Amino acid sequence: MTSNRYSPDRTTRLLSITGADAIISTDLIQELWSGYGEISRITLQSAEPVVVKCIRWPDEVRHPRGWATDISHKRKVKSYEVELNFYQDFAESCGQNCRVPLYLGAEHSESDILLVLEDLNACGFPKRLESVGRREIEACLLWLANFHACFMEVVPEGLWDKGCYWHLDTRPDELEALSDMKLKQFAPLFDSALIDGVPQTLVHGDAKLANFCFSEDGGSVAAVDFQYVGGGCGMKDLAYFMGSCLFDDECEAQENWILDDYFSKLKTALVSKNKAVDFPALEENWRSVFPVAWADFHRFLKGWSPGHWKINSYSEKMCRIAIESINSK
Repeated sequence: MTSNRYSPDRTTRLLSITGADAIISTDLIQELWSGYGEISRITLQSAEPVVVKCIRWPDEVRHPRGWATDISHKRKVKSYEVELNFYQDFAESCGQNCRVPLYLGAEHSESDILLVLEDLNACGFPKRLESVGRREIEACLLWLANFHACFMEVVPEGLWDKGCYWHLDTRPDELEALSDMKLKQFAPLFDSALIDGVPQTLVHGDAKLANFCFSEDGGSVAAVDFQYVGGGCGMKDLAYFMGSCLFDDECEAQENWILDDYFSKLKTALVSKNKAVDFPALEENWRSVFPVAWADFHRFLKGWSPGHWKINSYSEKMCRIAIESINSK
């Protein structure tokens, strides 16, 4: 759609933020999950194009998989507050190696919130990919390593205390629905194992392939969607990213080089950002909980959508390893 879909009130507010003279066109990028608004690309007169996340609370909450509960609604409301806080208070710290869209402003009204960001398409990141090779994976690993290095041991003030959209504290309904009794038993132990004695950073919280925007050659990326950014172990992002773009046999075959490449990039990033971290200890610690991070997401997924394609032999293997590691302590 290429017409101006914005009401006069919303148009006035957007022009106030951008300093533009008029809206030329409004192109819908996607609807927000469960009917909470939409994301649009706005072409402006006398200003650069922008992307606007228009958030509004639906009169009737709906969910494509049936999880339309009050808990779900409150989690989503907080997630949009967290995202706004991230762009206002944390995003400026991200450098070129963990590029995020520039925050241009936000406008609140009784009916909606307009979050206005620079258009990454216009900044050299126009590609969205559904499948990736090694070059593209390495670009995402560079982003993750630099993001985790940038926010190593940073307090997640205004964000989720514990990041990631599947975090146990925010998913009691899915835990209750979980039929795998072994996973249900170990769910709080997975959670503790990713926190107790584990160096913390900020995690993106939804670092799937769809949230990375690629350059034309696939060699660099920027990331979007910070609704679930918060404190956590970087392995949660890494495990989730791998599962978002690789099938089980590919995870098995590529696990070693992905972990090695990520930690190599993390070491370089920590040095470049002058972070005083005992890196050998950090690497040993995070590698040891990588299977636990994988199992933690698997726990959520089996309760949320038992028939999901990501429930596979590799994930089941990682759960067994995670359980064994916890039992051995």
